[in-house]
Amino acid sequence: MSKVLFSFGHGYSARALAARLLPQGWRIYGTTRDADKARALRAEGVIPLLWGTDDLTPALQEATHLLSSAGPSEDGDPVLARWRDQIAAIAPRLDWAGYLSTTGVYGNHQGAWVDEDTPLTPSTKRGRLRVAAEAEWQAIPGLPQHIFRLAGIYGPGRGPFEKVRQGTARRIIKPGQVFSRIHVDDIAQVLEASITAPRPGTAYNLCDDDPAPPQDVIAHAAELLGVAVPEAIPFDEAEMSPMARSFYAESKRVSNRRIKDELGVRLIHPDYRSGLRALLAEEG
Repeated sequence: MSKVLFSFGHGYSARALAARLLPQGWRIYGTTRDADKARALRAEGVIPLLWGTDDLTPALQEATHLLSSAGPSEDGDPVLARWRDQIAAIAPRLDWAGYLSTTGVYGNHQGAWVDEDTPLTPSTKRGRLRVAAEAEWQAIPGLPQHIFRLAGIYGPGRGPFEKVRQGTARRIIKPGQVFSRIHVDDIAQVLEASITAPRPGTAYNLCDDDPAPPQDVIAHAAELLGVAVPEAIPFDEAEMSPMARSFYAESKRVSNRRIKDELGVRLIHPDYRSGLRALLAEEG
C-alpha cells in the first residue's frame, strides 16, 4: 500500500519532512492559503491544496498519515474547527498522526530543566492556546496522535546571519535567560523516525543538546562572519515588540532525551554552533 501524507498548513518544517519522504515514493498533499506558495510546493513535488478554496475531502480519503502545523487562534484549532468530523471518520485507519506544538506549553521555569512529563503551565497567551489545541487533537477517538513540542526553529532562510551582516542584530541581555532551539533538519528527521516507529499518545520535545542565552548565538554568528560582535543591550532598555518581549517572559532548558531513547535519533546539529556552521556553508 502506498504511503500518503496529508499535511495541514504545509510550511517550513513540513517542507523539510517532505524533502525526506518524497524520494522514498510518498504521495504528499499540503494545504496553503497562498497561490504563490502552492506553485512552489508543486515544484517541490507536493500536491498543493488551497485552504478555503479546494475540496480537501478526496485527498483526506487517500491519507495514511496526517500532519498538522497550523497554529491555533482564540477560536481554537483552525483545522479541527473545519475538518474535525472528517478527521475523526478516517482516524481509525490512519497509521500515524502528528501535531506540531511548542515548548511554550511548559511556561517559565527560570532556567530549570523540563521534559515531556513536566506539567503544562503556560505563562503566555500563545502557550495557553497551544495547550488547548493539543487537548483538542488528543480527544479525537482512535487517532494515532503524536505531539511534537518544538523549541525555537532555525535553518536555511531562518538564521541570524542576514541581520548580523546588515548590522541590525541585537544582543539583548537578560541575566539567567536561556532558550532551547532546533534546526529544521532535525525536526524533519525526528518526524520521520516517529512515522517509522509510531507510539500513539506520546509527546516529544524537539530541541538540541545545548540550551543557551540568545546573545551567545548572535555573538557566534558574528564571529563566524568575521565581523564585530553587536553591542550588548540590557533587556530593560531594549525597544522590543510585544511579541518579541513575550519570548523573554519564559526561560527554561528543555530535555530531548525521549527522542533519543525512544526513537533512536542522533541529532544532525546537536548545538547552535554546529547548526550555524552548516547554514553558513550552505549560503556559500
